[in-house]
Amino acid sequence: MEESIQLRKQLEPVELINVVNGLKNELLMDEKVQQIPEHIKQKITDEILVTLKGVNANEDATVLQDAVESWRREKLKEATELIHEKTSNSTISLKEARLLARALGDNWAELSEEIGLWIPVQIINTEHDDKPEGEEELDYEVIAGKQLPLQCHTEVHTDYGGDAVRWGLTHHKESAYDCCMACLDQAKQAGPNQKKCNVWVYCPSETGCHSPDIYQHKHQECWLKYAENPKLNFKDRYPESYRNAHPNAPVIVPWMSGVVSV
Repeated sequence: MEESIQLRKQLEPVELINVVNGLKNELLMDEKVQQIPEHIKQKITDEILVTLKGVNANEDATVLQDAVESWRREKLKEATELIHEKTSNSTISLKEARLLARALGDNWAELSEEIGLWIPVQIINTEHDDKPEGEEELDYEVIAGKQLPLQCHTEVHTDYGGDAVRWGLTHHKESAYDCCMACLDQAKQAGPNQKKCNVWVYCPSETGCHSPDIYQHKHQECWLKYAENPKLNFKDRYPESYRNAHPNAPVIVPWMSGVVSV
């Protein structure tokens, strides 16, 4: 007989029974919440709104949550004392006190959801420096020399390609402005069979500018170029694959350029 009882217990779906019992408890809890009269729910809602209006609107979510929780505790204390006949000065009836005690006690979480009480969790944003170690920032400092006019279409940290109409190794200018003007002047003075400058490339770096060719490009080099359809050699940063193939290349493109209309 004992073996038979033990065998039946072993065959019982224990996990399934636990799940069913849990669902029953949840349904019973929901039923309790639903049994709270609408006028009590409305009273709670109104008092919470009054409490929140008394808090500075600029306060964060934590302060708002604390204000509501403080109100709930005071109201629950008042209802509990009335139920246990510890006070006679309450403005609520004994029946209402019992309903409030149930609503503000064990059923508070469910009731909060039912009346739509939701205070967002405060989110703290922390700024992180995700720049890889050793990575240089793009430098957008004021360009030396006269202010470049719009017609120069200046682009910093940019290197355009094209056929050289003036060799930069022997053509230096004091500033990017002077380099751009030299390009515009060459285009105006070029003969019918000569290529007209429509791309200027200038080296503003005092330490020189990198290029994949065999030359050492120095400060103030001014290259005047022509390209039917100007194309970028490099923009902003040299790609990692390029730097792997050219170990001496910097991260940031040092040249500045412009494509002009002629």
